[in-house]
Amino acid sequence: MNSLFEKTNAYWARYSDYEYRQGKDGILYIMPTETALPSVYDPMKEVESLVVDAINVGRLAMKQERQESELQQAVLDFVKKYGLLGFMTAIPVTSDFIDYDAVYMLKNNFIKKETMHTKEYLSLFFPFGKPDIYKDKEKSQWNVAAKPLQNSESPEAFKQGRMVLALAHTFSSEPMAVGMSLLPIYAERYDWLVAQFQDWAFMLVSAFLFYDKKDKTDEFSRDLYRQGVAAFGNKAPTYHVSLYDDKPKIVWDFHSLLLTIQTMFGYALTDENRPVRLCKHCNLAFIAKHSNAAFCNHECKNQYNVYKGRGKKS
Repeated sequence: MNSLFEKTNAYWARYSDYEYRQGKDGILYIMPTETALPSVYDPMKEVESLVVDAINVGRLAMKQERQESELQQAVLDFVKKYGLLGFMTAIPVTSDFIDYDAVYMLKNNFIKKETMHTKEYLSLFFPFGKPDIYKDKEKSQWNVAAKPLQNSESPEAFKQGRMVLALAHTFSSEPMAVGMSLLPIYAERYDWLVAQFQDWAFMLVSAFLFYDKKDKTDEFSRDLYRQGVAAFGNKAPTYHVSLYDDKPKIVWDFHSLLLTIQTMFGYALTDENRPVRLCKHCNLAFIAKHSNAAFCNHECKNQYNVYKGRGKKS
C-alpha cells in the first residue's frame, strides 16, 4: 500500500479546537473555534489510525442503543484529531470548480442536484461568513487577507489571522477550493459527517459478513453485500507525473481528507499483508498484523474464548 502511494499530495490542515454551531436553518455544523490555530500535517503518516478511527465512528453511528450525545462527541473527537473531511472539494467532478459559474457533482449521498451555481454551492460550507472571492474575467481571485487581519480584535484572533495567511501560502499551488476549505470560517454539516462515517463502516461490515458468514447466509443476502460494496468508491484521486533524481514517479493528488480516507480504506480492505478487519469479539475495526488475524488484541481473543467456552457448557 505504501509503495504504490510513495509520492502523494495529501497534506491537510487541522485546527487546535473545533465546536458545534447551529445555523439559522437549524442545521448543526462543525467548524474551528474563533481562536483555534491551524497546523499542517501529512495524513499518510497516520493512515492506519485514520482509516480505523473513521470506520469506528461509523460503527458507533450504526448502533441503535447509542446516545446522540455520545455520537456527537465521537465525531467531534475525530475532527479534532484529523480535521474536517473536505466535502467541498470531494463532491464536485473537479476541485477547480471555483473558476466556473456552475459546479457539476459526482454521484453522492448529500446533494441530489447534478449541477449547482457556484455561489449557491459555496454557501453550503460557509453558513457563518463568506470568503472574499471575485471573478476577474474568467479567473476567480481570492483575497485571503481581507478579513483575517482586519477583524482581529484580540491577540489570539490576530495570531489566527497570521497563521491562516501562512496556511493559504502553503496550499497556494493547490486548487483554490482546497485552501478555502481550510479557512476558520469553513464548516461541515454534522449529519453529512455521520452519513459518510456510516458508509465506510457499512462497507467493512458488508465485506466481513460476506466472508465470515458465508456458510450461514443465503445467496440473496450475499448479493446484497456485493451490491453494497459495488456502490463504494465512485471517487478517485487525480495524479501527475514528476521527474525525480532517480526516475519519474506518479504523484497522487487527493485534495481532501475524505478522498484520502476513501482511497486508503479501499487498499487496506484488499491488502493481503495488513488488511483492515472487524474484531470478532468487540466488533471494532483494526489493522490486522497478519492475514488471518480475527481479534484486535489478546484481551478480546481471551474474552471471546471464555464466552464461547461458557456457551458450550450451558
